[in-house]
Amino acid sequence: MPTRTSLVRWLALGFLGLCLGYAITTVLALTHFLSLAVLAAWLILAWGFRWGVPPQARPPVKVWPWCLLPLALWWLAIYVTDSYGRVDIGAILFHFQAGVAEHGGTGRILIAILHTLAGILMLIAFTWLVRVDHRWRLLERILMLFLLAFNPLLFGFSRQGVAIVAEDGAWLDRRYIPPAIEASPTSPPNLIILYLESIEGTYADKSYFGDIYTDLDALGERGLVFKGVRQSENTGWTMAGMIASQCGTPLMPAGLIHDDQFEPLKHVLPGVNCLGDLLSAQGYRQLYMAGASLEFAGKGLFYKGHGFDQVLGRHQLEPRLNDPAYLNSWGLNDDSLLDMAVEEVSDLAQKPGPFTFVTLTLSGHPPYGYPTRSCLERQGEFDGVDILYSVECSAWLARRFIEQLESRGLLENTLVVVASDHLSMKNSAWLQLIAGPRENTLIMFGNGLPQKVIHREATTMDILPTLLEAMGFTIPSHRAGLGASLLSPAQTLVERHGLETLDTRMLEERELQLRLWQEIQDKPAAKD
Repeated sequence: MPTRTSLVRWLALGFLGLCLGYAITTVLALTHFLSLAVLAAWLILAWGFRWGVPPQARPPVKVWPWCLLPLALWWLAIYVTDSYGRVDIGAILFHFQAGVAEHGGTGRILIAILHTLAGILMLIAFTWLVRVDHRWRLLERILMLFLLAFNPLLFGFSRQGVAIVAEDGAWLDRRYIPPAIEASPTSPPNLIILYLESIEGTYADKSYFGDIYTDLDALGERGLVFKGVRQSENTGWTMAGMIASQCGTPLMPAGLIHDDQFEPLKHVLPGVNCLGDLLSAQGYRQLYMAGASLEFAGKGLFYKGHGFDQVLGRHQLEPRLNDPAYLNSWGLNDDSLLDMAVEEVSDLAQKPGPFTFVTLTLSGHPPYGYPTRSCLERQGEFDGVDILYSVECSAWLARRFIEQLESRGLLENTLVVVASDHLSMKNSAWLQLIAGPRENTLIMFGNGLPQKVIHREATTMDILPTLLEAMGFTIPSHRAGLGASLLSPAQTLVERHGLETLDTRMLEERELQLRLWQEIQDKPAAKD
């Protein structure tokens, strides 16, 4: 019969081994099943070295390990990595200041609680080991330095501060060309932008994902399909992705530029002109609508502050639902949203002058998606975890939306842009997604564009100048912001310097950040 002390020892060591296995498989993006192999190796070492019962035992000492805080920070970093695929410091900083009110990630609250409880148990087990085994009391001081040096959270925050002392913190700013329109077409086209949440172009690979992208392939046959649109730093979440494609810049958080660190932002990128500003000056009537709350991550502030006349989110659209209970944790389901969107586009088309319509779906939101009733009727039962089911749903809803507009004659003299807002964060198909190079979805058709596939190494910052030229506008040197038109011979920053160099420079940049937020203390708050 094992003694009580022996049972406590192996329970503590076993739990530490599981935590180590979970950490390793998370950081290396391996299946968590391999945690068992790490556990086995850990227990063999524990048995061989007699961890917890050293050969020359010393009395237990009630000390607090030096590693408690570093371990807690690592556990937080691992939770973020396991939830989203990577630690994105820019996203953390921006959401901290822009606000996370009314987010739809309530499903992760239970997971966060479980992670917290597991983390507390890990710290208790480690404290026990350090107190009863004097060898670990010596080892853990070295371990503390390792944990601090390689924690991705701390590493990310330190890189964000590099711009303060960098020799060249203006590399991007020197390459920035303020978005402008030099000449307009005789009959400016309408513009419809459909952002598909996390529906990246990588899903088009049938060898990994089958036919789930077929409906978007069908939309691509109407015009231009852009291949090779990568994701750069500070463009990898929804607000950042929309800003990259509409402003030609990364969303570099305001950081210490913000006038009051304990108050939410009142403006988003007030220092630059974006798509909405340019088209507003051309007489466009502009509407943004989406199923989630406008309060989350500054979406409402951005669109209200950059030329949009009307901005509609969950609270504005929810009263229009025939079934008030038909919602997901973020807000409206996409079939409801896109049916309303057809009516909004129809209203815009009946008024004189060109219009801009922008909408954002939710069906593909990681980790599992939010398939709609109409998709359940079409695709059959959803198991609750298969993101590929939700991706297929989102692609079909996008095609159905376009076909509904077309059937009403609403696509005449109109450029349609279908794009992913960013690459997907961690989901149930993660290992397949990261198996090779990844790219965003970018499709444009209408306004006389030919049917063609364009292969260019680019980022979502190149979308702004590309769509302006696709609309027939003339822009300076085929450029806007940090982007270059993919319809022109102008080189993109990725083609000229490579994505790795671009990302490195972005993390060192200071002057462009100042440009983006330079008027933050001067502009009045956007009106509701």
